[in-house]
Amino acid sequence: MTTALHEERLAAVLAAVAELDARTVLDLGCGEGDLILRLAEVPGIARVTGIEIGMERLRGAEARLSALPEGARAKVQLACASLTEGHPALTGYDCACLVEVIEHLPPADINRLERAVFVLMRPAHVIVTTPNAEYNPVLGVPAARMRHPEHHFEWGRARFARWAGGVAARTGYTVTCRDICGAHPALGGASQMAVFSRSVR
Repeated sequence: MTTALHEERLAAVLAAVAELDARTVLDLGCGEGDLILRLAEVPGIARVTGIEIGMERLRGAEARLSALPEGARAKVQLACASLTEGHPALTGYDCACLVEVIEHLPPADINRLERAVFVLMRPAHVIVTTPNAEYNPVLGVPAARMRHPEHHFEWGRARFARWAGGVAARTGYTVTCRDICGAHPALGGASQMAVFSRSVR
């Protein structure tokens, strides 16, 4: 079961994938398949690949996929692999999605993730969402804590925009950032999204 906030986040990602007209999609850090289940049933999407390092979560995704119609299920492949290593078999995708993933990585691994995704796998587009730390008071999260015990960091909008802009400049992408999951007049949304588009082939 997903929360209303997570449903809103997934809807924002699906809308962004549709805007990009992507037919092949990577879900990097797919967890138990929340996004994959929805992508698989989109008529215009031909192939979805989910990558997850946690075997228990991957088994959960496999179990949930068994409930899909055969045609949707046939579009999907899953693999247990690290997100911080470039995988030659995962090149050539129209879009890669990292939905609330980067904050689960130790800060030292963020550069490795950048190289794996933006340099080695190099999809035409990359969608990244992450919590907006500025919004935490609205959710009742104390200042000294993060939203989830597995988070290594949570960025405000300016910090996220600096990171996204740096990645784009270093790797030959353009990027736009926006609030998702609400729009507090001062604090933005509960999450934030960066949409990268490859500008250098």
